[in-house]
Amino acid sequence: MTAAGLVVLALGGYFNPVSSWFQRLGVDAQTWFSGRYLALVDFLTVPRDVASMRQRNAELEAELARLQTQVIELQQKVTETEILSALVDFARANPEYSYTGAAVIGRDPSPFYRYVIINIGSNDGILPGMPVVTDQGLVGRVDAVIAEAARVQLITDSASAVNINLPASDTEAMLLGSVTGDLSLDMIPQEAAVQPGDVVLTSGLGGGYPPNLLVGQVVSVRQLDYELFQQASIQPNVDFARLQFVLVIVNFKPVDITPLITTPGP
Repeated sequence: MTAAGLVVLALGGYFNPVSSWFQRLGVDAQTWFSGRYLALVDFLTVPRDVASMRQRNAELEAELARLQTQVIELQQKVTETEILSALVDFARANPEYSYTGAAVIGRDPSPFYRYVIINIGSNDGILPGMPVVTDQGLVGRVDAVIAEAARVQLITDSASAVNINLPASDTEAMLLGSVTGDLSLDMIPQEAAVQPGDVVLTSGLGGGYPPNLLVGQVVSVRQLDYELFQQASIQPNVDFARLQFVLVIVNFKPVDITPLITTPGP
């Protein structure tokens, strides 16, 4: 009798509100448990994912660094090849001299001297006084030699002095280095019409260098009426800060004429 009554009540819809409440309670419980389960799964798996991502990121950074190093090395090789090719072209264009190529392997650490060290020496036939050039122009000359290396005094050194010629004005002058590495011309006759942009070449006078080696060009001229000579600032053609390879002129024998130059007596 009771069962029949419950069936009648159910068929009449009297249990619908209670059934809906239980359904909502079940859904809410299921949602709560599902959220906690997912949170627990994340808590357990995220550390592994983060560690994996960090490891992968480190691997990618290492690979990027390796590729960047390769790019730099390739760029350096291309630059070196271009420099060596230019030196070869220069030697072919100036066959009157014999050359031995060398790499710059060191520089004088003192800020007051302008020297570089090259990787050839007396074993290669290098002697003090031999001129050193690049395809851009005059570098300097060999100052000291050991078996497998040599020291080159740059024309920018404060103790350097080179006899030069200014073809545009057919004028001789003296190229001087400085402590700062700047180049200047001295002993320019007052009557010489020297202009900015004039090309500066070695004259060959004094026996220290062969003639007609390119040095640079005039940047500015200083002329005062009460002085005996003009002075000029020179922009060298060689970029001494980026000097990597040079050519030593091995068939030029410098002549020391200093003993022939005497100071007049009183």
